[in-house]
Amino acid sequence: QVQLVESGGGLVQAGGSLRLSCAASGRTFSSYAMGWFRQAPGKEREFVAAISWSGGSTAYADSVKGRFTISRDNAKNTVYLQMNSLKPEDTAVYYCAAAQGVIVATKRIRPDYWGQGTQVTVSS
Repeated sequence: QVQLVESGGGLVQAGGSLRLSCAASGRTFSSYAMGWFRQAPGKEREFVAAISWSGGSTAYADSVKGRFTISRDNAKNTVYLQMNSLKPEDTAVYYCAAAQGVIVATKRIRPDYWGQGTQVTVSS
């Protein structure tokens, strides 16, 4: 069992930055690939970024590539999403997710566990 708690969301102006954190419980955190998803009002939840258990492989949605960076610290059981050059269309609830047995490069992540989400609002 893995429990995930996101933090770091908030209100920021376009062009600004935020860093999301996701703290995981459980001693098996390092065996999971981790990902970030987001859901805007009236839209389906979509993939944002993912990182392999070792941190050696990452993948990004085309819409955030070059602006967002995913990283993890297995010693702290934490995964991060650094978001730069934010745009109003990045406004959404951002969810942390944990998954096993996935190939991050495919971006086909089917999470085993979800966090509760954190709101990110980017004003124009």
